[in-house]
Amino acid sequence: MARPKPAPVDPAELPELAKATMKSAKFPMLATDDRGQPRLRPVSPVKVDGFTVWVANLRSYHKTGEIAANPRVELCYLDEHHHQVRITGSAAIEGDAELLAAIWDKNPLLRSYLGTPDNPELVVYRIDPERVRYMREWALEYHEVPLR
Repeated sequence: MARPKPAPVDPAELPELAKATMKSAKFPMLATDDRGQPRLRPVSPVKVDGFTVWVANLRSYHKTGEIAANPRVELCYLDEHHHQVRITGSAAIEGDAELLAAIWDKNPLLRSYLGTPDNPELVVYRIDPERVRYMREWALEYHEVPLR
């Protein structure tokens, strides 16, 4: 099998290419640290703004304890064309009441599972990006995406 030859990437287009991949992939994989053991699982973002991603979780889930112990996380989006976006950053519990209300109102799945926005099991993490990388197809070369 011949090695794929992805088209060159224009650095000026990196932010838009990365955002398009995120939109297409929809469900990234979230990597956390469980006392030195990496853990990876798919998550469903409840809000995306640029490269900042919000993920809902239940307090009783194992990743809640993992993030409390070590907030350093990474999200990896992989779309059907094998384009990748990797967002390395820190997860923090979102506390903005207005933002949480807006997330709640726009997510019928949250409402279906949790009933009310004040359900004590609900926690929403904001993943603040520190580094974003993009890879086209199987190019085996990441491009740094500017965060500005």
